[in-house]
Amino acid sequence: MAQYPRYYTPLQKLGASGIKLFAWAVLLFLILPILVIIPLSFNSEPYFTFTEGMLALDPEAYSLKWYHDIWMDGKWTLAIKNSFYVGIMATLLATVLGTVAAIGLSNPLVPFQRTIMALLLSPMIVPLIITAAGMFFFYTQLNIAGSYFGLILAHAALGTPFVVITVNAALAGFDYSLVRASLGMGAKPVYTFFKVIMPLIRPGVISGALFAFVTSFDEVIVVLFLAGPEQRTIPRQMFSGLREEISPTILAVAVLLVAISALLLLTMEYLRARSERIRMGSTV
Repeated sequence: MAQYPRYYTPLQKLGASGIKLFAWAVLLFLILPILVIIPLSFNSEPYFTFTEGMLALDPEAYSLKWYHDIWMDGKWTLAIKNSFYVGIMATLLATVLGTVAAIGLSNPLVPFQRTIMALLLSPMIVPLIITAAGMFFFYTQLNIAGSYFGLILAHAALGTPFVVITVNAALAGFDYSLVRASLGMGAKPVYTFFKVIMPLIRPGVISGALFAFVTSFDEVIVVLFLAGPEQRTIPRQMFSGLREEISPTILAVAVLLVAISALLLLTMEYLRARSERIRMGSTV
C-alpha cells in the first residue's frame, strides 16, 4: 500500500494515486506493442498473428526456426555485420568530435558559443528526411554516396549532438581549478586532458557514445538515401522485408534489437547512477 505524508488530505491522496495509475497506464500503452512481438517471434507458422496452438500453449506451436533463419540468410548476416561495423565506427568518430566540441564550448572565452551549439545540435532539430536529402546531394558531389565511408560520416553527424549534450552536462559541475593546478605544476595539455579531465567526464562520454551507437543502429532514413546494396543495415533490411516478403524473421530480429536496446539502457542507467555517486562524493 502506498505511503503518503500525514498532512495529505483524502483528495490529495486520490490525486496522487490517480497520477501513479495514469503513469502506469501510459507505460503499458508504450511497452505493450514491444511485448507482443516477443511471443509472436516464436510462432512456428509464418504468420504475424497468434495461432490457436499458441493461444492454447501448445509446445508444437512455438519454434526457434525464425531465429535460426537469421544466421542462415546471407542478407540478414550482412545487415547485422554492417549495422555493427557502421555503428561502432560512427560512434568512435562522433564521440571524439562531440567530446572535443563540448570541452571547447565549455571555455567562456570561445566566441559565439550559443550559435555554435545551435549548429551542432541542428541534426536533432531538423527533420531527418531533410537532413538525409541534403546529405545525399552533398555526398553525391563528393562521390562517397553508396559507400561505407559516406554512411559512417552521416551516422557520425547524427550521433555527435548526443555526445555534445551528455559531455556538456558532465562538464557543468567540473572544477577547472584542477586543470589550472595540473598545468601550473608543469603537466602537458594532453596529459592533463587524459589524466585530469577525462576521468571526471568519462561517464558522460560513455553515455553519449551509447546514445550515438543507438542512433546509428536504429537509423533507416539516411540509409535509404545513402546506402548501396552492400551497405544494408538491420533497419534497412527490415524495411525491405516488410515491403517484399513478410516473414516472422523480422519479428525475431526485432526482439534481438529490443534486447540490445534494453542492455544499453541498463548500461546508461548504471553510468548515470555512478556519475551521481561521484558527484555526491566530490561535494562531501
